[in-house]
Amino acid sequence: MNNSFGGGIRPPEHKHITADKPAVTIKAPEKVVIPLIQHIGEICTPLVKAGDRVLLGQKIGDVNGLGAPIHASVSGIVKAVEERPHQNGSDVLSVVIENDMLDMPQKKQGISDRARNLTADELIRIVREAGIVGMGGAAFPTDKKLISGLGAVDTVIANACECEPYVTCDDALLRSFPEQVTGGLGTVARILSPKRIVIAIEDNKPQAIDAIKLQAKNCKGIEVVVLNSRYPQGAEKQLIKAVTGREVPSGKLPKDAGCLVLNAATCAAIYKAVHNGEPVIDRMVSVTGDAIKAPANYIVRIGTSFQHLIECAGGVIDASLIIAGGPMMGVTVSDVNVSVMKGTNSVLCLKSTPEIPENPICIRCGRCVEACPVNLMPLMLNRAVLENSVRQMRTYNLMDCIGCGCCVYVCPGKIPLVQRFRRGKSVLKEKADSEA
Repeated sequence: MNNSFGGGIRPPEHKHITADKPAVTIKAPEKVVIPLIQHIGEICTPLVKAGDRVLLGQKIGDVNGLGAPIHASVSGIVKAVEERPHQNGSDVLSVVIENDMLDMPQKKQGISDRARNLTADELIRIVREAGIVGMGGAAFPTDKKLISGLGAVDTVIANACECEPYVTCDDALLRSFPEQVTGGLGTVARILSPKRIVIAIEDNKPQAIDAIKLQAKNCKGIEVVVLNSRYPQGAEKQLIKAVTGREVPSGKLPKDAGCLVLNAATCAAIYKAVHNGEPVIDRMVSVTGDAIKAPANYIVRIGTSFQHLIECAGGVIDASLIIAGGPMMGVTVSDVNVSVMKGTNSVLCLKSTPEIPENPICIRCGRCVEACPVNLMPLMLNRAVLENSVRQMRTYNLMDCIGCGCCVYVCPGKIPLVQRFRRGKSVLKEKADSEA
């Protein structure tokens, strides 16, 4: 086993709540609200209007710049194309579809039988048209990542670490559908021709490890690497360090270290696109926490409201905090009418919120420096942001912060460092734009 990145923490995992439960498919709701921005990049232009009939899997939004197409997750009638609440806290343009409960499909174009004859460009085009993005939460368009890796990487890593507390959807994916992960990884290998193909998984998922090792025996060249459990093992730079010993330079990308990292669920989506002709219309979501009545890993349609998903999980018990994602890097949700999106890996319902001092003060204890997995100095960055010093924020490499929350976790004053660093990054981006 490996664990060769510096810093990090070992928070209580709370994965036992859903770790041993099989995946449960939830019936599609009577209405889906599908945001036209579910990725890093530009918002999609709607391709449908109110009154249009749509088919399951039909493209309903697309973008010319950075982004990924969006598809109907049910068949039915478009009731509206209007702004609706989004997980980012704002209202964004969304397509509202009334489900006819028929799941009338768009004609699929799976290419399983002729995959060997397709070029890398043709496979990347299929990935793009399926609307695949990073499904571990980052939501970066996968076709762009694959293009960046052409001729530049010798190692491909499928990230099945899932180091966030509570979240077990990738664990359930590997236990239930390991062939999808290895199949998608095989397609990526065809595109990039790497020398090494790895599935990286933490040692706290014994059933998933057994399932993926058994599946990998039938897949030439795929290696399963079991890592010690440590947060944030699943962050790209830390995972690359743990698996290969290489370090991604400051300000650079994984490809600059010869590596490309894809989430396990992203690999599964690639498999379904290439072999079944399926765009991204659903995903596995952990519905968990001490306030949920029937926690489990649910296969749910994109555009399903958190409210519907929570009801399917039996409802909540005195929930005071609902988070999209895990407790470390997730986003607090104030409106349960927001929708499940491509990057939604968890709906976390907790009974209580952590107590935060009214005026948290840094005592310069240095714990944040020890815990930072990217070797930053959070205490100095905190001062730089408070003083709005662009020079100091750059000097201490604020843009290298991955927002993992390790510094907040160990801070005795519970200073909201991640929130401050996000604000600082916005200042740096605005400054860079003005200097361009």
